Amino acid sequence: MRTQLTNYVARLFAGDLSAFGGPATDEAVAGHIRAEQMSLVLGYSVGIMLANACNATVLAIALWQSPDRIPALIWAVAVAGAAIAFGLQSHASRRITKPQFVSRRAMHRLVRNTFVLGTAWGIVPVAFFANASTGGQLVITCLCSGMLAGGALAFATIPIAAIAFTAPIFVGIAICLSRNGDLAFLLIAFLVVVYGSVLLRGVFVNSIGFARRVMRQIEAERIVRQDPLTHLPNRVAFNETLDGALKRLALSGEEFAVLLLDLDRFKEVNDRFGHPAGDEFLVQVASRLQRCTRAAEHVARIGGDEFALVMANLARPEDALEIAERFVAAFAEPLLIEGCEIVGATSVGIVLAPRDGNTPLDIMKNADAALYRAKKAGPGTICFFEEADDKASRDRKTLQTDLAGAVARNELFLVFQPFLDLGNNRITGFEALLRWQHPSRGLVPPSEFIPIAEETGLIHEIGEWVIRRACATLSDWPEDIRVAVNFSAAQFHNASILQTIVQALADARVAPDRLEIEITESMLLSKYGSAASILNALLELGATVALDDFGTGFSSLTYLRKLPFSRIKIDQSFIRDMLVQPDCAAIVKSVISLARDLNIDVVAEGVETADQLEYLRQIACDEVQGYLIGRPVSADGVQALLNSKKLRAIFAA
Repeated sequence: MRTQLTNYVARLFAGDLSAFGGPATDEAVAGHIRAEQMSLVLGYSVGIMLANACNATVLAIALWQSPDRIPALIWAVAVAGAAIAFGLQSHASRRITKPQFVSRRAMHRLVRNTFVLGTAWGIVPVAFFANASTGGQLVITCLCSGMLAGGALAFATIPIAAIAFTAPIFVGIAICLSRNGDLAFLLIAFLVVVYGSVLLRGVFVNSIGFARRVMRQIEAERIVRQDPLTHLPNRVAFNETLDGALKRLALSGEEFAVLLLDLDRFKEVNDRFGHPAGDEFLVQVASRLQRCTRAAEHVARIGGDEFALVMANLARPEDALEIAERFVAAFAEPLLIEGCEIVGATSVGIVLAPRDGNTPLDIMKNADAALYRAKKAGPGTICFFEEADDKASRDRKTLQTDLAGAVARNELFLVFQPFLDLGNNRITGFEALLRWQHPSRGLVPPSEFIPIAEETGLIHEIGEWVIRRACATLSDWPEDIRVAVNFSAAQFHNASILQTIVQALADARVAPDRLEIEITESMLLSKYGSAASILNALLELGATVALDDFGTGFSSLTYLRKLPFSRIKIDQSFIRDMLVQPDCAAIVKSVISLARDLNIDVVAEGVETADQLEYLRQIACDEVQGYLIGRPVSADGVQALLNSKKLRAIFAA
């Protein structure tokens, strides 16, 4: 019983309308309703405080001839001064962006302050009415009645605040009029009670209607500003929160931080279990992340697997680091997805405003740069933005701009690395490898510019150039030599790629069986269903399809069963260690045996020693590739490599 009473009192003085029979809400919605209520009060407060100061001045003038003029003057100066000070403070508060959440404690302070102000006016009839002239008594009566009406207006959406303000005035009037037996004043007392009751009833009706309107507004905004999957705020809501933080920074100097998160293994989960499991993964992650934040702050989902948080009122950078560490620690326990335990991880980039920027563009650009460095460092890394990040980001954007014209400027070129057929001791083909000779940077590694090409969509133009150039080069080689071309996931999920390949083969006048398309299982993600139709069409055309880096992803065997591969390439990490680690040797032999049963050829990547080559001969590997056979060479060097004495020595061995 005591607990229920305590809870009721807490709800009552927090302005919770359920204490008066209004709609019940959770704390998040209640905090939002309190924010709307507080905003309206601040909107009225400047005028109300000016009215208080004016009324206090009028009262002092009306009682100037009264014996109580000195106490009345002191009272008037105190009330007028406090009203003006509070009015100025309210005016400054209105210039700051309206908060989205107001705590119970803030509402408690408002109720306390309204009670103090109401008590100040409740003292007036008790202290000054008896010795006032008839005119002074009339002024006191009018002022108290006006303050009752003004209080009901100012706190029309907060019943407890309206009661806290008007109750002392009612009591003061009751005490005053009870001392006076004049019938006219008794009639005035009756009217005050009637009007006051009407006003308070209007407050209750208006406040409950107001709360319901706010709740409907919250629901409507939730649809627009809430991510439908995780129920977190979306990018729209995040941008609004960021704009609000920047306005507070400009007006009051309130510093804040932005934390940008990216899930390090989300694509792997999608790859292994499919999109429904990926959605469940995001839902569980969202729940964990939200539990790491402060009550009034919400993590937002601003992209597929990207989350962000605006930390308002930042006292010190360590506070942001503490929240970031909580985010990372939230993944310490595995997530249960479809009966399997999945170990997740996140990287976090942090920017501090205004140190790292004071516009949304600068803040998000720098946060992305910090996150990029964190992701490069490995899962679970937290990085604050540094000036070097900005330079790296600018360099990356410059590289992106330069890449856009690389094809037109003839800066891209191909090199070719051979495949050696162990059964016939002859080169059967070459893998085409893309290179970029930048005019000022020199040779740019594919690991730097290929991700940029995929992110920006330039991969389609570059990929078309590669396939056309590879086919054109292939037309000059012997007819029993093939060329293998690497494709990214972005290219393979573009239906026009098939037409590009057909056109390139026709223009070069080479047979389709001399072209091999290589695609890695990590690139396929979980969308192999759409890729299968293109792969089947390529096989029907006569081309061959190879699965590169076999064994390094989640679903190698799944792909072999579902997709029509002609050849698999064993990743070089297994070849490198197969002579020193029995488990690697067992894997290599098992893959070759499996491929033979499935009628799929096998290529061993990364062969660098004669011992590795001999071992692969013994276990009947079909083809090998690596520096022992030949390093990548230009198109002009292909014929020289075919006639190389070194290769003839290898064949003889």
